[in-house]
Amino acid sequence: MADTEPAALLGTEWLADHLGDPAVRVVDGSWHLPTLDRDPKAEYVAGHIPGAVFFDIDGIADRSNPLPHMLPDPATFAAQVGALGLGDDAHIVAYDATGVGSAARVWWNFRVFGHHRVSVLDGGMAKWRAEGRPVETGAVEPEPARFNARFDATLVRDLAAVRANIATGREQVLDARAAGRFVGTEPEPREGLRGGHIPGSHNLPFLDLYDPDTKTLKPPTELVRLYRAAGIDPDRPVVTSCGSGITACNLALGLDLIGARRVAVYDGSWTEWGGRADTPVET
Repeated sequence: MADTEPAALLGTEWLADHLGDPAVRVVDGSWHLPTLDRDPKAEYVAGHIPGAVFFDIDGIADRSNPLPHMLPDPATFAAQVGALGLGDDAHIVAYDATGVGSAARVWWNFRVFGHHRVSVLDGGMAKWRAEGRPVETGAVEPEPARFNARFDATLVRDLAAVRANIATGREQVLDARAAGRFVGTEPEPREGLRGGHIPGSHNLPFLDLYDPDTKTLKPPTELVRLYRAAGIDPDRPVVTSCGSGITACNLALGLDLIGARRVAVYDGSWTEWGGRADTPVET
């Protein structure tokens, strides 16, 4: 495989043609809101793309942090993905069950830890199954691999950085939650969170990036239109946010696809911001 960085988004036909390539490693990164009462690991065992390993977003995380699936330290990440057989030379292709969910979080996680040979499967498992492509059952037991994690702080924002940005406005903040949650008219799926949004932030519900029928990302020209309609200039720095740092990565992926290069994700997102009493909120 070439040394050039692969495309951030790949189609099902490409993956079907490369399933036998030992350099390509497929990862099921499915995750669901707790309110949906779905078990992504059980669903993976019941059926996954051949050879795929399961990336547990809640497990490959800082388990000592009360916030959900926060980034772990580099050594922890390296050990856990290495145990999945994901090494430095692998081209990782991540997918999720719905095609519009959590695969982008896996993509972002690997990039945060210095691995840019990572792509998202456009349309995910839903499209793969709809096309009648092969599925296998059971858990894959890979040979461990060596992964060298190199943390890239430019891709991550924390509470202090987002709080300071309210005054400076240096970075545009873009929220992936539904419009009703953004303005505080719809309840949050997690208890104890206030409604509303970070002052000065913009809203682009992440599902707007996807074709509602195929669950594939809309073409770049349409993505550009959507970001600009939301008040975002892709040539300026952007910080994406959401409920807990999952769907914000979909916005980051879309920005990457249209050439935006100064994009970070607020890892704690609204679970952190809306769960505190000392953070300002707009509705």
